[in-house]
Amino acid sequence: MLSFLTWLQATHLAAHIRESLFIFPLLEAIHVVGLSLVVGTIMVIDLRLLGLASSERSFARMASDILKWTWAAFLVTAATGALMFMTNAVVYANNTAFRVKVALLVLAGLNTLVFELTAARTVQRWDRSSSAPPVAKAVATMSLALWIAVIVAGRIIGFTTTRASAPAPAEVDFENLLGLPADGAPKNVP
Repeated sequence: MLSFLTWLQATHLAAHIRESLFIFPLLEAIHVVGLSLVVGTIMVIDLRLLGLASSERSFARMASDILKWTWAAFLVTAATGALMFMTNAVVYANNTAFRVKVALLVLAGLNTLVFELTAARTVQRWDRSSSAPPVAKAVATMSLALWIAVIVAGRIIGFTTTRASAPAPAEVDFENLLGLPADGAPKNVP
């Protein structure tokens, strides 16, 4: 696995993204906007399942209208995330927050699968009801918690990794910076 990650971050594309002044920040911005759309649209669906929003609307109709945007935003977010990952794959793969985020995304996917295998199969029975059956409410609650945790883990990644290896900062000589002589006494200024 290490050899693949090392190869991945050494590719021309990864190096180009990493060395560009604008590409990585642009990818980050697109990633954040995409994630906002993913989480925002999922929250609308979850709040409807919980009976807290849009309870007068048909769940099936609302889900049909919204989920196409969710999936499109998810694809954009996954693509930008993959491009950012490849710039420093070894570091990201060994970052605990990154691993937690990936695990949370897998759990969110499994949570969606639980919904599809349970409540979604009976949607015609509760489609126009103000709230969904208990299993759908449980899935919606878990979904909200998982996606909030994905956001938190993603923010932690930004503070615990860098997009490229940077040289160690130069040691600053504060005495020379302030114009003080070696003994620390102020210089005689005319």
